[in-house]
Amino acid sequence: MSGERMTVPLFPLGAVLFPDGPLPLRIFEPRYLDMVSRCLREDGEFGVVQIRSGTDTGEVETASVGTLARIVDWYQGSDGILGITARGTRKFALHEMSRQPDGLYVGQIGLLDGEPALKLPGEFRPMAALLETVIDDLGRLYDAIDKRYDDAAWVGYWLAEILPMPVAEKQGCLELMDPIERLRVLRPMLRPFRR
Repeated sequence: MSGERMTVPLFPLGAVLFPDGPLPLRIFEPRYLDMVSRCLREDGEFGVVQIRSGTDTGEVETASVGTLARIVDWYQGSDGILGITARGTRKFALHEMSRQPDGLYVGQIGLLDGEPALKLPGEFRPMAALLETVIDDLGRLYDAIDKRYDDAAWVGYWLAEILPMPVAEKQGCLELMDPIERLRVLRPMLRPFRR
């Protein structure tokens, strides 16, 4: 752990956000409109944490590891609802969480050290090749990503992001700090997609 601690607004979701991953959201609740406005004004980030139980409109229990997100684009929909696209930046450990009177969750977090830059070992190259064949078909949200097929952490994050697997398993992949271990966990899930 890097030791840097901070307080951030939280956006509990039934999904998992990975570093560099895109997060499209439609914002209409006043608490989140205020949060988005503050993040844009201060060039700040918010924390995304996976909901384990409850809903974000009431009491919620979340995972203890999440990802900070930075807003990279926004638009006003024809229905008047604000649309944003955020991108995951860094993983964090959630130490404490409280709920403000307006319903917004706020967390005391500690930033987790980034994973080591590690060249993708040869045994996992077929996984990167499979990712390369499908990533361009995922839509415009994925167009702007910096593709690094020789980076073990990047390949593991993106496979975990796009593979159809239960949210709890995605969260488990996020919580792993070893890129090679993440690839080992994901490899059996790719067998049905190989030709």
